[in-house]
Amino acid sequence: MMQTVQPPVFRFGVVILAAGSSSRMGRPKQLLPLDGEPMLLRAVEAALKSAAWPIVVVLGANAEQIRPILSRHPVLIAENPAWIEGMASSLRTGISTLRQFSRSLDAAVVALCDQPKFTSEVIRRLVQTHQATQRSVVASRYNGRNGAPALFLREHFSKLINLTGEEGARALLNSSGDHVATIDLPELAADLDTPADYAAYQQSSIQLNLPHP
Repeated sequence: MMQTVQPPVFRFGVVILAAGSSSRMGRPKQLLPLDGEPMLLRAVEAALKSAAWPIVVVLGANAEQIRPILSRHPVLIAENPAWIEGMASSLRTGISTLRQFSRSLDAAVVALCDQPKFTSEVIRRLVQTHQATQRSVVASRYNGRNGAPALFLREHFSKLINLTGEEGARALLNSSGDHVATIDLPELAADLDTPADYAAYQQSSIQLNLPHP
C-alpha cells in the first residue's frame, strides 16, 4: 500500500508594528478602545487566532504604558530603541526577533496595529494566496497601492533587516516584477492616525450596531 506523502507544514510568524509615537493622534493610539478593547490587542488577538507562531509585537514610543496590556498574551515583545528613525527600524527589530526565535520559519506576515479590519481571515488569505501562486511576497492592496499586512518569504528577511527610513517595505511591496501577488482588501484602507479618523470609526461602528427600523 502506497503511503500518502503529507505536504510540509508552512511555518510563519507575525510581526505587529506598534512602535510609533501617535503624534497626529495626540495620545498612544495603541491603547485607544475599539469595541471595548485596546486597538493593539485587537491586532494581537487576530494574529493569535491564526496558524502563525510566534507573534512579535514591536514597541517603541510609550512602551512602558503599552506593555502591561500584553502581559497575559503569549507574544514576544521586542522594544525598538530607534523607533524615531521610522518604520524600517521597527521592521528590522521585528524580523530580527523572529529569526532569533526560530531559524526554521518559512515566512513572516508584517501587520500594523492601527487597521481595525485586520483579522485572522486576512492572515489566512495571505498564506493561501502564497500557496496558490508561489509568489515570494503577498501584499494587501487598497488605496491604489500595495501595503501591509503583507507576507514575505524567508528569502526577503535580509532585505527587510537592511531597510532604512520611514517608508518601510513599501518599495519592495510595489516593485515591478512577478514576485509580488496581491489581494484586494479595500476595508484595510481604514487606519486610525488622527482624532478625526477615530471619531469616524466610532461613528460607523455605532451606525452598524443600530437596530434596523
